[in-house]
Amino acid sequence: MQKPKNHIIVIFGASGDLSRRKLIPALYKLYQQKLMPENFKILGLGRTDLSDEAFRLEMQSSFSQLFNNKELNSSFSDSLFYSPISYDQFDSYKTLKDRIQSWQSDFQEKADVLFYLATPPKLYGTISEMLAISGLNESHYKIVIEKPFGTDLDSAKALNKQILGFFKEEQVYRIDHYLGKETVQNILVTRFSNIIFEPLWNRNYIHHIEITSSESLGVEKRGGYYDHSGALRDMLQNHLLQLVGLVAMEPPVMADSNSIRNETLKVFQSIRPLSRKDIKKNVIRGQYTESHIKGKHLKAYRDEEGVPSDSKTETYAAIKFFIDNWRWNGVPFYIRTGKRLPTRVTEIVIHFRSTPHHIFCDNTGNPNSANLLIIRIQPDEGILLKFGLKIPGAGFTVQNVNMDFHYNDLADVKLPEAYERLLLDCMLNDSTLYSRGDAVENTWMFIDPILRAWKEDPDIPLYGYPSGTWGPSNADDLIEENDITWRYPCKNLSDDGLYCEL
Repeated sequence: MQKPKNHIIVIFGASGDLSRRKLIPALYKLYQQKLMPENFKILGLGRTDLSDEAFRLEMQSSFSQLFNNKELNSSFSDSLFYSPISYDQFDSYKTLKDRIQSWQSDFQEKADVLFYLATPPKLYGTISEMLAISGLNESHYKIVIEKPFGTDLDSAKALNKQILGFFKEEQVYRIDHYLGKETVQNILVTRFSNIIFEPLWNRNYIHHIEITSSESLGVEKRGGYYDHSGALRDMLQNHLLQLVGLVAMEPPVMADSNSIRNETLKVFQSIRPLSRKDIKKNVIRGQYTESHIKGKHLKAYRDEEGVPSDSKTETYAAIKFFIDNWRWNGVPFYIRTGKRLPTRVTEIVIHFRSTPHHIFCDNTGNPNSANLLIIRIQPDEGILLKFGLKIPGAGFTVQNVNMDFHYNDLADVKLPEAYERLLLDCMLNDSTLYSRGDAVENTWMFIDPILRAWKEDPDIPLYGYPSGTWGPSNADDLIEENDITWRYPCKNLSDDGLYCEL
């Protein structure tokens, strides 16, 4: 892979959990693969008062805990630095600018500067403004912003306007770690490099599409944060709609950032808005309740730490919607996400139409089922195709069989972590896998009416579902056709070529 030019990487909020668990380990793995720039410096900034050496020891300790006592290479560790900062004080940014200029003079070739905002979202605007006032927003500066990018349409527009008042769109990288997953990127390759798929990728051959992202864990100790977010904001507005964009997009002219992001934007612009009546019928929200599984007691959401006893925050959300364009007219899309479901799994399922005339049956006498293409995002990343074959012997009894591919079958290929890929792309000035401002606003335009309806209409129910189940049974009513329901990946493991943990 291409190696980036010289870089100075500045992490705001470097003493926090994201930096310890994801950013520093990802940068170190890039270093091990010789994908870091020839010359680089990593500067951590935070309110905690640490010296360079204390910061290195903290990062080493976190790394050892995460990776079975492995140690950071001393050369990499020597490239880590730290400086305390007051996020709203000009003097702190003057100190930062002096340090960057000092390092620039040490490099033979001028370095790009990457600002990573691993801070609470309320600081995004303040930091952007202070960087601009300090002259740290020229063309060779980039700024990476974590989700959530706004909490509704108005706040997303306001944040976009604020940040784009100080940085150009091409300097802003809105990170969504789902887009860094290998199988997400492979959606494009599967579709656009294989003639056997793309001609069938439309309303004539596809009956419906479903996307599931389930987690077996509850909110753990994030109850205070999660109760102000909920499943709709936390997962659906960003991660799952981004997957919809890639699945439903038209072929781009080129495999570059602008071409691909232009096409996903068109998808978001084509999603049919939901009326208040549609929301009552086609959107289901749920909240997990207590249960006992294999002798283990699982708390109800309202009993979790930091969650109010009368909370109406959803831990499960499912939506049926349509995309109003030539390719997808009349094809329903179903997306769902939830916590405390039976397993951790994210997958896209393409349900092809049945044959127009059934002449073969399975061993129960029913017509053989339609073909499925399953793209597994996590865990055990891979692709599975289900199709019918004749059972050996007399007659024409049909059985569904699986043809699958697992990334872990490529023993000599390392599957990179999402943050590795995304950080490398940012250093290479490739924004393909980052969200653009107009796309973020368009996804909020679809989600915002749902949030408003839930807030304003007390008649919209919040269904309870026992922890360890697949969410409210009412979600099955979204799929109105007989003999068709959600795919439950772990109902019967022997039914699946792809591994699914329970």
